[in-house]
Amino acid sequence: MPQKQPEINTEEGALEALRPQSFEDYVGQAKIKANLKLILDAAKGRSEPCDHLLFYGQAGLGKTTLAYIIGREMNVNIRSTSGPAIEKAGDMAALLSNLEANEILFIDEIHRLNKLAEEILYPALESRKLHLIVGKGPSARTFTLDLPPFTVLGATTKVNMLSAPLRSRFGATFRLDYYQNEDIEKIISRSAKILGVAIEPEAARALAQASRFTPRVANRLLKRARDYAQVYPTGNIPPQAASAAPTAGRISSGASKKKPIINLDVVKNTLEMLEIDQLGLDETDRELLKIIVQKFNGGPVGLKTLAAALNEEMETIEEVYEPFLMKLGLLNRTSLGRMATPIAYEHLGLKRGKKLI
Repeated sequence: MPQKQPEINTEEGALEALRPQSFEDYVGQAKIKANLKLILDAAKGRSEPCDHLLFYGQAGLGKTTLAYIIGREMNVNIRSTSGPAIEKAGDMAALLSNLEANEILFIDEIHRLNKLAEEILYPALESRKLHLIVGKGPSARTFTLDLPPFTVLGATTKVNMLSAPLRSRFGATFRLDYYQNEDIEKIISRSAKILGVAIEPEAARALAQASRFTPRVANRLLKRARDYAQVYPTGNIPPQAASAAPTAGRISSGASKKKPIINLDVVKNTLEMLEIDQLGLDETDRELLKIIVQKFNGGPVGLKTLAAALNEEMETIEEVYEPFLMKLGLLNRTSLGRMATPIAYEHLGLKRGKKLI
């Protein structure tokens, strides 16, 4: 059954409280919401569980949130697990055999499923059959268990790592894209109300611009801005002054609690403390661009060479840093390697062939 809105008394509780509880609360991804409403309304009209669904996209875009909204819309229980947690075929068999009628099984990071567990899942998705082998060698026996009607919701950040047989067994696949700044502003305003803080429109706009087009990042930055506004309710002194005079402008631990107000100065000082610029680039993002510009004259430079120069794993560069930099138009991936764009030079305050000062 749908769960109640969690209390905001811990960091985990705050994260859950900020998670939208319905399609009306869920901002952005309009086409996906329209398609999902169609699928769910049709399934409810037939009194059937909805089809198996797969969501993919960058981390923090709302895949898990959509899964729980589907559970609430269908008014059914949702069981949650992750690909790495299902280590053996027996783990998958146990999960499937314990499902009740119309329940939802949500598998996060489904691309990391064990291959043997994945084989067990094929007939379950296709015909609601669980094929098991009991015993070993000549005495081994196979038997088939009928499963009740159920739905599997899968989420992944690497849809290319899913095998073709597994992908084909989902009734619909949805790709979550980065959000527009306008949608991020709405998310920030909603989250601020839930957290009990006031935020000015200019401050919400500045936070949205630094949120990497991602709701999870937006909520994280909002909480840090809330902390800053709570500790420095007057004066909003810059971080340098705060480190030089730690008690200046702070509220005492015994002071009366007032509703924090997040204005543009609070956002600017918060981002400065976190070393995040107005585009949402952190220190590693800027360092990656600087290495391409300074050491390799803007590129092209191979991924392996870039990873060695940055002292990062190649997968981290590909999956964490590059998508956002490419979305901003700061980085190009070519057949010869990575290249910094003219926009990157402008953002770093450089001209081609000149060093950073």
